[in-house]
Amino acid sequence: MSDEAATPAGPPLRLRPTMLSDLDFVISVENDQRNLPFITPWDRTQHEGAVRIPDFRHFIVEAGVDGSRDGFVILQGCRNPHRSVELKRVVLQSKGRGLGRQCVRMLKRMAFRDLRAHRFWLDVKSLNTRALALYASEGFVEEGRLRESVRISTDLAEGYDSLVVMSLLDREFQARQALGLELDP
Repeated sequence: MSDEAATPAGPPLRLRPTMLSDLDFVISVENDQRNLPFITPWDRTQHEGAVRIPDFRHFIVEAGVDGSRDGFVILQGCRNPHRSVELKRVVLQSKGRGLGRQCVRMLKRMAFRDLRAHRFWLDVKSLNTRALALYASEGFVEEGRLRESVRISTDLAEGYDSLVVMSLLDREFQARQALGLELDP
């Protein structure tokens, strides 16, 4: 068994549906200075819509034995007639603990098994090299780049970044399962 196939070590992870009472937490994590360079934050109304609209799945990430909140994830297109589900957002407080990989693995199973997706896709800023490497190692294939499509602004510079579109198809997920790369936790 390869290292990639092994379930990441780390705290137990659970995804639970986001409640409106969680939205202050969601917005605080999203606006954390460590996360802002990698996402385009939503306002509260957008998150409220994602919690209420059936085409979305908005989850709180709970990590550790105490079930403390550690971030959130959003899926979009859950009722897409083309069975194309988008991994809209993964935002975590803790970095380097393997939670991102655990989330991606859980969300892949949810997309393909529960939502019966044909295609599970995402876009990620090209400057987010850590996420790009994670998605590639989890079987996502780069489809293309939306050149300089998002404006970025930091204390050091202003400019534009490109979005990298990546996807995983159901048959690719099944092939990874056959190779033992998609193990249940």
